[in-house]
Amino acid sequence: MLDFDFLEPASVTEASRMLADLGDECRVIAGGTALLLGMRQRMLTPTHLVSLGRLQHLRGIALDAQGGLRIGALTPHAEVAASPLVRERWPMLASMASRVANPQVRNQGTIGGNLCYADPSTDPPGCLLALDAQVVLSSARGERVLAMPDFLVDYYTTALEPDELLSEIRVPAMAADATGRYARFLRTAAEHRPLVSVALVARRQGAVCTEARIAVGASTPIPVRLPRAEAFLAGKTITPEVAAEAAAIAAADIDPVSDARGDADFRRAMVRVVAQRNIAGLFGLPEE
Repeated sequence: MLDFDFLEPASVTEASRMLADLGDECRVIAGGTALLLGMRQRMLTPTHLVSLGRLQHLRGIALDAQGGLRIGALTPHAEVAASPLVRERWPMLASMASRVANPQVRNQGTIGGNLCYADPSTDPPGCLLALDAQVVLSSARGERVLAMPDFLVDYYTTALEPDELLSEIRVPAMAADATGRYARFLRTAAEHRPLVSVALVARRQGAVCTEARIAVGASTPIPVRLPRAEAFLAGKTITPEVAAEAAAIAAADIDPVSDARGDADFRRAMVRVVAQRNIAGLFGLPEE
């Protein structure tokens, strides 16, 4: 690892100005779980690190006036997983956070840092997409709010401007008749990064799905919503056959990546399997 200067701004405005002045020579560090690994491997060689450690107002979990969830960007995954508020009202989010990477990463890594890194093979982006979440981007120029599809631009690429920080994640309240489920596939039990993830939020009346949001991640460059599969489920009584058909539509509509961990055909096949099991499981059917 090469030498670097460690900067500790006391406010978002100060951090933003540092980023604007230093440009490509600096990187933001929050939990540092991904950044420090990249620096050790000489994949990144910044001359300056802008630490967010003093910005503790960017950490925490609370409700807003409309009953939505507000998660500070510096909140560790473990705090999201353990939060009684999240576990009660957004259990799929707590379940997802409890499975991110490994215990060390969950306790040190932050949810905001995870989103900014934009690793396609990670858990939070797809789950938050299905939950219709937004992110707040802050700088010395002010704030802007983006929906997840506008924030996640491409493979390891987000809509963050050079002087911006992700300051907050906003998750709207779940409808009274809505429930959600997050599922993932790992190649081996020892692996921490999913090969496929499927997040499902459905409004239901008994066995009837009245509305659905489905997001597939980890197998695509960025998480994607699947409008054809969502429309197919809407208004239907969920049976094993309906779950299987919706899953086939979902698998057909993605553009999977191919890499050393799995080729496109394998990923597409596993999306179909995981989606079918997730839909069935959410509606109390056997997960064949």
